[in-house]
Amino acid sequence: MSKGKVWLIGAGPSDPGLFTLKGKLVLEQADVVVYDQLVGDGILKMIPKSAEKIDVGKKAGNHKVPQEEINEILLREALNGKKVVRLKGGDPFLFGRGGEELELLCENKIPFEIVPGITSAISVPAYAGIPVTHRDYSPSLHIITAHRKRGSEETVDYKKLVALGDVTLVFLMGVGALNEISQGLIEAGMNKRTPAAILEKGTSSAQRRVVADIETLPKEAEKYNIGTPGIIVVGKVCTLAEKFHWAEDRELGGARIVVTRPKKRSSKLMEKLYNLGAEIIELPAIETVSVQSDTLNEMIQKINNFNWLVFTSAVSVEILFDYLKSIRMDIRNLVNIKWAAVGPATKDAIESRGILVDYIPEEYNGEALAKGLISILNKDDNILVFTPEGAAPPCVKALRQEGFNCDSMAVYKTEYEENEEIKLRVQDIVAFTSASTVKGFVRTMKNIDFKTVTAVCIGEQTAEEARKHEMKVAVSEKASIESLTEKITEIYNIMKHREKN
Repeated sequence: MSKGKVWLIGAGPSDPGLFTLKGKLVLEQADVVVYDQLVGDGILKMIPKSAEKIDVGKKAGNHKVPQEEINEILLREALNGKKVVRLKGGDPFLFGRGGEELELLCENKIPFEIVPGITSAISVPAYAGIPVTHRDYSPSLHIITAHRKRGSEETVDYKKLVALGDVTLVFLMGVGALNEISQGLIEAGMNKRTPAAILEKGTSSAQRRVVADIETLPKEAEKYNIGTPGIIVVGKVCTLAEKFHWAEDRELGGARIVVTRPKKRSSKLMEKLYNLGAEIIELPAIETVSVQSDTLNEMIQKINNFNWLVFTSAVSVEILFDYLKSIRMDIRNLVNIKWAAVGPATKDAIESRGILVDYIPEEYNGEALAKGLISILNKDDNILVFTPEGAAPPCVKALRQEGFNCDSMAVYKTEYEENEEIKLRVQDIVAFTSASTVKGFVRTMKNIDFKTVTAVCIGEQTAEEARKHEMKVAVSEKASIESLTEKITEIYNIMKHREKN
Protein backbone atom coordinates (compact mmCIF):
# COMPACT_ATOMS: atom_id res chain seq x y z
CA MET A 1 0.00 0.00 0.00
CA SER A 2 1.33 3.46 -0.92
CA LYS A 3 1.81 6.01 1.83
CA GLY A 4 -0.81 8.62 2.46
CA LYS A 5 -0.22 12.27 3.18
CA VAL A 6 -0.72 14.63 6.11
CA TRP A 7 -1.88 18.23 5.96
CA LEU A 8 -1.43 20.45 9.04
CA ILE A 9 -4.20 23.02 8.68
CA GLY A 10 -4.74 26.11 10.79
CA ALA A 11 -8.48 26.52 11.37
CA GLY A 12 -8.21 30.11 12.60
CA PRO A 13 -9.84 31.44 15.79
CA SER A 14 -13.46 30.21 15.41
CA ASP A 15 -15.38 32.23 12.80
CA PRO A 16 -15.65 29.95 9.72
CA GLY A 17 -15.35 33.02 7.51
CA LEU A 18 -11.73 33.28 8.65
CA PHE A 19 -10.91 29.73 7.51
CA THR A 20 -8.68 29.82 4.43
CA LEU A 21 -9.88 28.74 1.00
CA LYS A 22 -7.04 26.21 0.75
CA GLY A 23 -7.84 24.82 4.19
CA LYS A 24 -11.48 24.25 3.20
CA LEU A 25 -10.50 22.69 -0.13
CA VAL A 26 -8.15 20.19 1.51
CA LEU A 27 -10.56 19.45 4.38
CA GLU A 28 -13.33 18.50 1.96
CA GLN A 29 -11.10 15.78 0.46
CA ALA A 30 -9.92 14.26 3.76
CA ASP A 31 -10.21 10.59 4.68
CA VAL A 32 -9.33 11.23 8.34
CA VAL A 33 -9.57 14.45 10.36
CA VAL A 34 -7.73 14.77 13.68
CA TYR A 35 -9.02 17.90 15.41
CA ASP A 36 -8.70 19.98 18.58
CA GLN A 37 -11.41 21.45 20.82
CA LEU A 38 -10.48 24.98 19.78
CA VAL A 39 -11.69 24.40 16.21
CA GLY A 40 -14.96 26.30 15.67
CA ASP A 41 -18.26 24.43 15.25
CA GLY A 42 -18.83 26.01 11.83
CA ILE A 43 -15.54 24.58 10.56
CA LEU A 44 -16.18 21.14 12.05
CA LYS A 45 -19.43 21.06 10.05
CA MET A 46 -17.31 21.32 6.88
CA ILE A 47 -15.78 17.90 7.54
CA PRO A 48 -17.20 15.47 4.96
CA LYS A 49 -19.47 12.76 6.33
CA SER A 50 -17.29 10.15 4.68
CA ALA A 51 -14.25 11.17 6.76
CA GLU A 52 -13.32 9.51 10.03
CA LYS A 53 -13.22 12.11 12.81
CA ILE A 54 -10.77 11.77 15.69
CA ASP A 55 -11.26 14.23 18.56
CA VAL A 56 -7.98 14.65 20.42
CA GLY A 57 -9.50 17.35 22.63
CA LYS A 58 -6.38 19.45 22.80
CA LYS A 59 -6.53 22.85 24.49
CA ALA A 60 -4.38 24.76 26.95
CA GLY A 61 -3.74 22.73 30.09
CA ASN A 62 -6.10 19.92 29.12
CA HIS A 63 -5.04 17.27 26.62
CA LYS A 64 -7.57 14.47 26.13
CA VAL A 65 -4.92 12.65 24.06
CA PRO A 66 -1.19 13.13 24.87
CA GLN A 67 0.87 14.84 22.18
CA GLU A 68 3.00 11.73 21.58
CA GLU A 69 -0.15 9.71 20.87
CA ILE A 70 -1.42 12.38 18.45
CA ASN A 71 1.86 12.10 16.57
CA GLU A 72 1.41 8.32 16.38
CA ILE A 73 -2.18 8.68 15.11
CA LEU A 74 -1.03 10.88 12.24
CA LEU A 75 1.73 8.43 11.32
CA ARG A 76 -0.53 5.38 11.56
CA GLU A 77 -3.27 6.82 9.37
CA ALA A 78 -0.79 8.05 6.76
CA LEU A 79 0.90 4.62 6.64
CA ASN A 80 -2.56 3.21 5.90
CA GLY A 81 -2.61 5.29 2.73
CA LYS A 82 -5.10 7.89 4.02
CA LYS A 83 -5.39 11.61 3.30
CA VAL A 84 -4.98 12.89 6.85
CA VAL A 85 -5.92 16.38 7.97
CA ARG A 86 -4.59 17.62 11.30
CA LEU A 87 -6.99 20.47 12.06
CA LYS A 88 -5.68 22.89 14.68
CA GLY A 89 -7.12 26.09 16.15
CA GLY A 90 -5.31 29.25 15.02
CA ASP A 91 -2.07 28.56 13.15
CA PRO A 92 -0.27 25.20 13.41
CA PHE A 93 3.15 26.80 13.92
CA LEU A 94 2.22 29.50 16.43
CA PHE A 95 2.36 27.66 19.77
CA GLY A 96 0.43 24.89 18.04
CA ARG A 97 3.14 22.23 18.36
CA GLY A 98 2.97 21.68 14.62
CA GLY A 99 6.73 21.29 14.47
CA GLU A 100 6.61 18.43 16.97
CA GLU A 101 3.99 16.63 14.90
CA LEU A 102 6.14 16.88 11.78
CA GLU A 103 9.21 15.29 13.33
CA LEU A 104 7.81 11.76 13.43
CA LEU A 105 6.39 12.17 9.91
CA CYS A 106 9.79 13.25 8.61
CA GLU A 107 11.51 10.29 10.29
CA ASN A 108 9.14 7.96 8.42
CA LYS A 109 9.31 9.91 5.14
CA ILE A 110 5.58 10.73 5.16
CA PRO A 111 4.74 13.56 2.71
CA PHE A 112 3.05 16.58 4.28
CA GLU A 113 1.88 20.12 3.63
CA ILE A 114 1.32 23.09 5.92
CA VAL A 115 -1.76 25.28 5.47
CA PRO A 116 -1.27 28.37 7.68
CA GLY A 117 -4.21 29.70 9.66
CA ILE A 118 -5.19 33.12 10.98
CA THR A 119 -3.84 33.40 14.50
CA SER A 120 -6.02 34.50 17.40
CA ALA A 121 -3.19 36.83 18.46
CA ILE A 122 -4.25 39.24 15.69
CA SER A 123 -7.83 38.27 14.78
CA VAL A 124 -9.33 38.20 18.28
CA PRO A 125 -8.12 41.72 19.16
CA ALA A 126 -9.34 42.89 15.74
CA TYR A 127 -12.86 41.56 16.47
CA ALA A 128 -12.71 43.40 19.81
CA GLY A 129 -11.74 46.68 18.11
CA ILE A 130 -8.07 46.53 19.18
CA PRO A 131 -5.45 47.03 16.44
CA VAL A 132 -2.33 45.22 17.65
CA THR A 133 -0.12 47.90 16.09
CA HIS A 134 -0.76 51.61 15.58
CA ARG A 135 1.79 54.30 14.70
CA ASP A 136 0.61 56.54 17.53
CA TYR A 137 0.51 53.80 20.18
CA SER A 138 2.71 50.79 19.41
CA PRO A 139 5.47 50.15 16.87
CA SER A 140 5.66 46.39 17.36
CA LEU A 141 3.80 43.27 18.43
CA HIS A 142 5.18 40.52 20.66
CA ILE A 143 3.33 37.22 21.10
CA ILE A 144 4.07 35.18 24.23
CA THR A 145 2.77 31.83 25.44
CA ALA A 146 1.90 31.76 29.12
CA HIS A 147 1.65 27.99 28.99
CA ARG A 148 4.95 26.16 29.50
CA LYS A 149 5.89 22.58 28.66
CA ARG A 150 4.89 20.23 31.48
CA GLY A 151 7.78 19.83 33.93
CA SER A 152 9.60 22.89 32.65
CA GLU A 153 10.86 25.43 35.21
CA GLU A 154 11.32 28.09 32.55
CA THR A 155 9.33 31.27 33.20
CA VAL A 156 8.41 34.34 31.19
CA ASP A 157 11.18 36.95 31.25
CA TYR A 158 9.02 39.91 32.24
CA LYS A 159 12.00 42.28 32.57
CA LYS A 160 12.87 41.85 28.89
CA LEU A 161 9.24 42.40 27.90
CA VAL A 162 8.96 45.59 29.97
CA ALA A 163 12.28 46.84 28.57
CA LEU A 164 10.72 46.84 25.08
CA GLY A 165 8.81 50.02 26.04
CA ASP A 166 5.47 51.04 24.52
CA VAL A 167 4.74 47.92 22.50
CA THR A 168 1.83 45.48 22.28
CA LEU A 169 2.15 42.26 24.23
CA VAL A 170 -0.24 39.41 23.46
CA PHE A 171 -0.31 36.43 25.82
CA LEU A 172 -1.86 33.26 24.44
CA MET A 173 -3.15 30.47 26.71
CA GLY A 174 -2.81 32.85 29.64
CA VAL A 175 -6.27 33.12 31.24
CA GLY A 176 -5.31 30.84 34.10
CA ALA A 177 -2.04 32.74 34.59
CA LEU A 178 -3.53 36.26 34.52
CA ASN A 179 -2.57 37.07 38.10
CA GLU A 180 0.98 35.91 37.51
CA ILE A 181 1.26 37.95 34.28
CA SER A 182 -0.08 41.08 35.95
CA GLN A 183 2.18 40.76 38.97
CA GLY A 184 5.21 39.79 36.85
CA LEU A 185 4.94 42.82 34.57
CA ILE A 186 4.42 45.26 37.46
CA GLU A 187 7.32 43.83 39.46
CA ALA A 188 9.49 44.13 36.34
CA GLY A 189 8.77 47.86 36.25
CA MET A 190 5.66 48.27 34.08
CA ASN A 191 3.41 51.20 35.01
CA LYS A 192 0.37 49.87 36.91
CA ARG A 193 -1.89 52.05 34.76
CA THR A 194 -0.77 50.47 31.47
CA PRO A 195 -3.94 49.60 29.52
CA ALA A 196 -4.71 45.89 29.25
CA ALA A 197 -7.54 43.68 28.06
CA ILE A 198 -8.68 40.11 28.34
CA LEU A 199 -10.69 38.75 25.40
CA GLU A 200 -12.83 35.63 25.74
CA LYS A 201 -14.10 33.36 22.93
CA GLY A 202 -12.99 35.84 20.29
CA THR A 203 -14.69 35.93 16.84
CA SER A 204 -17.57 33.74 18.08
CA SER A 205 -21.07 34.89 19.01
CA ALA A 206 -20.09 34.52 22.69
CA GLN A 207 -17.06 36.81 22.51
CA ARG A 208 -16.54 39.19 25.46
CA ARG A 209 -13.91 41.78 26.29
CA VAL A 210 -12.82 43.38 29.53
CA VAL A 211 -10.57 46.42 29.27
CA ALA A 212 -8.84 47.80 32.37
CA ASP A 213 -5.23 48.42 33.38
CA ILE A 214 -2.61 45.78 34.09
CA GLU A 215 -3.08 46.07 37.86
CA THR A 216 -6.88 45.80 38.00
CA LEU A 217 -7.42 43.43 35.05
CA PRO A 218 -7.33 40.22 37.17
CA LYS A 219 -10.09 41.51 39.48
CA GLU A 220 -12.18 42.74 36.55
CA ALA A 221 -11.81 39.40 34.77
CA GLU A 222 -12.93 37.60 37.94
CA LYS A 223 -15.85 40.00 38.35
CA TYR A 224 -17.16 39.13 34.88
CA ASN A 225 -16.24 35.44 35.19
CA ILE A 226 -14.06 35.45 32.09
CA GLY A 227 -13.04 31.94 31.04
CA THR A 228 -11.21 30.07 28.32
CA PRO A 229 -10.37 30.22 25.53
CA GLY A 230 -9.05 33.73 25.93
CA ILE A 231 -6.09 35.96 25.23
CA ILE A 232 -4.52 38.87 27.12
CA VAL A 233 -3.45 42.08 25.40
CA VAL A 234 -1.22 44.63 27.12
CA GLY A 235 -0.46 48.06 25.68
CA LYS A 236 -1.90 51.45 24.82
CA VAL A 237 -3.77 50.02 21.82
CA CYS A 238 -6.29 48.52 24.27
CA THR A 239 -7.76 52.00 24.81
CA LEU A 240 -8.97 51.98 21.20
CA ALA A 241 -11.51 49.22 21.85
CA GLU A 242 -14.09 51.70 23.08
CA LYS A 243 -13.86 53.60 19.79
CA PHE A 244 -13.24 50.76 17.35
CA HIS A 245 -15.54 47.97 18.63
CA TRP A 246 -17.71 46.67 15.81
CA ALA A 247 -18.47 42.95 15.96
CA GLU A 248 -21.24 43.19 18.54
CA ASP A 249 -22.68 46.30 16.84
CA ARG A 250 -23.91 44.37 13.79
CA GLU A 251 -27.64 43.63 13.63
CA LEU A 252 -27.08 40.01 14.63
CA GLY A 253 -23.75 40.52 16.38
CA GLY A 254 -23.72 38.07 19.30
CA ALA A 255 -26.46 35.86 17.85
CA ARG A 256 -26.02 32.14 17.22
CA ILE A 257 -28.49 30.66 14.75
CA VAL A 258 -29.02 26.96 14.09
CA VAL A 259 -29.97 26.40 10.43
CA THR A 260 -31.89 23.17 9.80
CA ARG A 261 -32.46 23.45 6.05
CA PRO A 262 -31.03 20.77 3.73
CA LYS A 263 -27.34 21.49 3.14
CA LYS A 264 -27.81 22.10 -0.60
CA ARG A 265 -30.56 24.66 0.07
CA SER A 266 -29.22 26.52 3.10
CA SER A 267 -26.65 28.82 1.48
CA LYS A 268 -28.93 31.81 0.86
CA LEU A 269 -30.28 31.86 4.43
CA MET A 270 -26.83 31.29 5.92
CA GLU A 271 -25.32 34.07 3.80
CA LYS A 272 -27.97 36.58 4.87
CA LEU A 273 -27.63 35.73 8.57
CA TYR A 274 -23.82 35.66 8.46
CA ASN A 275 -23.68 39.05 6.71
CA LEU A 276 -25.74 40.47 9.58
CA GLY A 277 -23.14 39.21 12.07
CA ALA A 278 -24.62 35.92 13.28
CA GLU A 279 -22.66 32.79 14.08
CA ILE A 280 -24.21 29.96 12.07
CA ILE A 281 -24.45 26.35 13.17
CA GLU A 282 -25.42 24.01 10.36
CA LEU A 283 -27.68 21.16 11.42
CA PRO A 284 -29.31 19.97 8.19
CA ALA A 285 -32.29 18.04 9.53
CA ILE A 286 -33.52 16.63 6.22
CA GLU A 287 -32.36 15.75 2.75
CA THR A 288 -34.55 15.73 -0.35
CA VAL A 289 -34.00 12.78 -2.67
CA SER A 290 -35.44 12.57 -6.18
CA VAL A 291 -37.97 9.84 -6.91
CA GLN A 292 -37.99 8.56 -10.48
CA SER A 293 -40.43 5.98 -11.70
CA ASP A 294 -42.12 4.62 -14.81
CA THR A 295 -45.12 6.76 -13.89
CA LEU A 296 -42.99 9.90 -14.04
CA ASN A 297 -41.70 8.93 -17.47
CA GLU A 298 -45.25 8.27 -18.72
CA MET A 299 -46.41 11.61 -17.34
CA ILE A 300 -43.55 13.50 -18.98
CA GLN A 301 -44.19 11.83 -22.36
CA LYS A 302 -47.72 13.28 -22.35
CA ILE A 303 -46.80 16.56 -20.68
CA ASN A 304 -48.22 18.60 -23.56
CA ASN A 305 -51.67 17.32 -22.64
CA PHE A 306 -51.53 19.56 -19.58
CA ASN A 307 -52.48 23.25 -19.57
CA TRP A 308 -50.85 24.03 -16.22
CA LEU A 309 -47.76 22.77 -14.38
CA VAL A 310 -47.95 23.58 -10.68
CA PHE A 311 -44.97 23.44 -8.31
CA THR A 312 -45.22 23.31 -4.52
CA SER A 313 -41.47 23.68 -3.88
CA ALA A 314 -38.24 24.79 -5.54
CA VAL A 315 -36.79 21.30 -5.24
CA SER A 316 -39.56 19.87 -7.44
CA VAL A 317 -38.60 22.38 -10.15
CA GLU A 318 -34.95 21.36 -10.03
CA ILE A 319 -35.78 17.65 -10.15
CA LEU A 320 -38.11 18.08 -13.13
CA PHE A 321 -35.56 19.99 -15.18
CA ASP A 322 -32.77 17.59 -14.25
CA TYR A 323 -35.00 14.73 -15.42
CA LEU A 324 -35.86 16.47 -18.68
CA LYS A 325 -32.16 16.92 -19.33
CA SER A 326 -31.43 13.27 -18.52
CA ILE A 327 -33.97 12.07 -21.12
CA ARG A 328 -32.84 14.75 -23.62
CA MET A 329 -36.21 16.51 -23.78
CA ASP A 330 -35.91 20.09 -25.01
CA ILE A 331 -37.84 22.68 -22.95
CA ARG A 332 -39.12 24.08 -26.26
CA ASN A 333 -41.46 21.08 -26.18
CA LEU A 334 -43.26 22.75 -23.27
CA VAL A 335 -44.82 25.47 -25.42
CA ASN A 336 -48.33 26.71 -24.55
CA ILE A 337 -48.14 25.38 -20.99
CA LYS A 338 -48.71 27.79 -18.08
CA TRP A 339 -46.66 27.65 -14.88
CA ALA A 340 -47.68 28.26 -11.26
CA ALA A 341 -45.46 28.47 -8.16
CA VAL A 342 -46.33 28.34 -4.47
CA GLY A 343 -43.90 31.12 -3.48
CA PRO A 344 -40.95 33.34 -4.44
CA ALA A 345 -38.24 30.68 -4.06
CA THR A 346 -40.17 28.30 -6.33
CA LYS A 347 -40.86 31.12 -8.78
CA ASP A 348 -37.15 32.00 -8.89
CA ALA A 349 -36.26 28.36 -9.53
CA ILE A 350 -38.58 28.28 -12.56
CA GLU A 351 -37.56 31.66 -13.95
CA SER A 352 -33.86 30.84 -13.61
CA ARG A 353 -34.57 28.27 -16.37
CA GLY A 354 -35.84 31.00 -18.68
CA ILE A 355 -39.58 30.43 -18.15
CA LEU A 356 -41.74 33.20 -16.70
CA VAL A 357 -44.26 32.16 -14.05
CA ASP A 358 -47.90 32.81 -14.85
CA TYR A 359 -49.27 32.66 -11.32
CA ILE A 360 -48.02 32.98 -7.75
CA PRO A 361 -50.40 33.53 -4.79
CA GLU A 362 -50.21 36.54 -2.50
CA GLU A 363 -49.88 34.21 0.48
CA TYR A 364 -47.25 31.57 0.02
CA ASN A 365 -48.98 28.32 0.98
CA GLY A 366 -50.83 25.45 -0.68
CA GLU A 367 -54.31 26.65 0.28
CA ALA A 368 -53.74 30.11 -1.20
CA LEU A 369 -52.21 28.56 -4.32
CA ALA A 370 -55.31 26.42 -4.89
CA LYS A 371 -57.71 29.27 -4.17
CA GLY A 372 -55.94 31.57 -6.61
CA LEU A 373 -55.79 28.95 -9.35
CA ILE A 374 -59.49 28.11 -8.97
CA SER A 375 -60.30 31.76 -9.74
CA ILE A 376 -58.41 31.77 -13.05
CA LEU A 377 -58.60 28.21 -14.39
CA ASN A 378 -60.93 27.07 -17.12
CA LYS A 379 -63.08 24.07 -16.21
CA ASP A 380 -61.59 21.95 -19.01
CA ASP A 381 -57.98 22.72 -18.01
CA ASN A 382 -55.72 19.77 -17.23
CA ILE A 383 -53.40 20.42 -14.29
CA LEU A 384 -50.27 18.56 -13.20
CA VAL A 385 -48.97 19.25 -9.69
CA PHE A 386 -45.44 18.19 -8.75
CA THR A 387 -45.34 17.10 -5.12
CA PRO A 388 -43.29 15.34 -2.46
CA GLU A 389 -43.90 11.63 -1.86
CA GLY A 390 -46.76 10.89 0.52
CA ALA A 391 -50.27 12.27 0.95
CA ALA A 392 -51.53 14.64 -1.74
CA PRO A 393 -50.92 18.27 -0.72
CA PRO A 394 -53.83 20.60 0.10
CA CYS A 395 -53.80 22.32 -3.30
CA VAL A 396 -54.40 19.00 -5.11
CA LYS A 397 -57.32 18.12 -2.83
CA ALA A 398 -58.86 21.57 -3.23
CA LEU A 399 -58.61 21.53 -7.03
CA ARG A 400 -60.15 18.06 -7.25
CA GLN A 401 -62.98 19.05 -4.90
CA GLU A 402 -63.83 21.89 -7.30
CA GLY A 403 -64.09 19.39 -10.13
CA PHE A 404 -60.84 20.17 -11.95
CA ASN A 405 -58.92 17.46 -13.76
CA CYS A 406 -55.84 17.49 -11.53
CA ASP A 407 -53.06 14.90 -11.60
CA SER A 408 -50.24 14.85 -9.05
CA MET A 409 -46.75 13.50 -9.52
CA ALA A 410 -44.42 12.74 -6.57
CA VAL A 411 -40.89 13.66 -7.69
CA TYR A 412 -39.00 13.65 -4.39
CA LYS A 413 -39.03 12.25 -0.90
CA THR A 414 -37.77 13.61 2.39
CA GLU A 415 -35.19 11.66 4.36
CA TYR A 416 -34.03 12.58 7.84
CA GLU A 417 -30.33 13.35 8.26
CA GLU A 418 -28.20 11.63 10.88
CA ASN A 419 -26.50 14.41 12.83
CA GLU A 420 -24.38 14.60 15.94
CA GLU A 421 -26.24 16.35 18.74
CA ILE A 422 -25.06 19.91 19.38
CA LYS A 423 -24.92 21.81 22.66
CA LEU A 424 -27.79 24.26 22.40
CA ARG A 425 -27.64 27.43 24.48
CA VAL A 426 -30.74 29.10 25.92
CA GLN A 427 -30.05 32.25 23.87
CA ASP A 428 -29.72 30.36 20.56
CA ILE A 429 -32.33 30.66 17.82
CA VAL A 430 -33.31 27.72 15.61
CA ALA A 431 -34.60 28.46 12.10
CA PHE A 432 -37.14 26.05 10.59
CA THR A 433 -38.35 26.18 6.97
CA SER A 434 -40.70 23.19 6.99
CA ALA A 435 -42.44 20.80 9.35
CA SER A 436 -39.96 18.14 8.20
CA THR A 437 -37.01 20.19 9.46
CA VAL A 438 -38.69 20.38 12.88
CA LYS A 439 -39.14 16.61 12.94
CA GLY A 440 -35.52 16.07 11.88
CA PHE A 441 -34.26 18.46 14.56
CA VAL A 442 -36.26 16.66 17.25
CA ARG A 443 -34.86 13.30 16.11
CA THR A 444 -31.32 14.63 16.48
CA MET A 445 -31.69 16.61 19.72
CA LYS A 446 -32.83 13.79 21.98
CA ASN A 447 -31.46 15.10 25.28
CA ILE A 448 -32.84 18.63 25.59
CA ASP A 449 -35.95 20.28 26.98
CA PHE A 450 -37.68 21.61 23.85
CA LYS A 451 -39.51 24.19 25.97
CA THR A 452 -36.22 26.13 26.07
CA VAL A 453 -35.89 26.24 22.25
CA THR A 454 -36.61 29.54 20.48
CA ALA A 455 -37.96 28.52 17.07
CA VAL A 456 -38.47 30.94 14.18
CA CYS A 457 -40.58 29.28 11.49
CA ILE A 458 -41.72 29.79 7.93
CA GLY A 459 -45.50 29.27 7.78
CA GLU A 460 -48.12 28.05 10.20
CA GLN A 461 -47.72 24.39 9.26
CA THR A 462 -44.07 24.54 10.34
CA ALA A 463 -44.97 26.50 13.47
CA GLU A 464 -47.66 23.98 14.42
CA GLU A 465 -45.11 21.15 14.35
CA ALA A 466 -42.77 23.18 16.59
CA ARG A 467 -45.63 23.92 19.02
CA LYS A 468 -46.28 20.17 19.38
CA HIS A 469 -42.92 20.02 21.17
CA GLU A 470 -43.75 23.13 23.25
CA MET A 471 -41.03 25.27 21.65
CA LYS A 472 -41.19 29.07 21.92
CA VAL A 473 -42.45 29.86 18.42
CA ALA A 474 -42.35 32.93 16.19
CA VAL A 475 -43.57 32.89 12.57
CA SER A 476 -42.22 34.98 9.70
CA GLU A 477 -44.69 37.36 8.05
CA LYS A 478 -44.16 35.72 4.65
CA ALA A 479 -42.93 32.33 3.48
CA SER A 480 -39.62 33.66 2.19
CA ILE A 481 -35.98 33.65 3.28
CA GLU A 482 -36.02 37.46 3.44
CA SER A 483 -39.01 37.47 5.78
CA LEU A 484 -37.54 34.67 7.89
CA THR A 485 -34.32 36.68 8.26
CA GLU A 486 -36.28 39.76 9.32
CA LYS A 487 -38.20 37.77 11.96
CA ILE A 488 -34.99 36.22 13.33
CA THR A 489 -33.50 39.72 13.64
CA GLU A 490 -36.63 40.97 15.40
CA ILE A 491 -36.68 38.07 17.88
CA TYR A 492 -32.97 38.39 18.61
CA ASN A 493 -33.32 42.11 19.36
CA ILE A 494 -36.21 41.37 21.74
CA MET A 495 -34.11 38.72 23.52
CA LYS A 496 -31.13 41.09 23.75
CA HIS A 497 -33.30 43.85 25.18
CA ARG A 498 -34.71 41.50 27.84
CA GLU A 499 -31.20 40.38 28.79
CA LYS A 500 -30.05 43.98 29.29
CA ASN A 501 -33.01 44.75 31.49
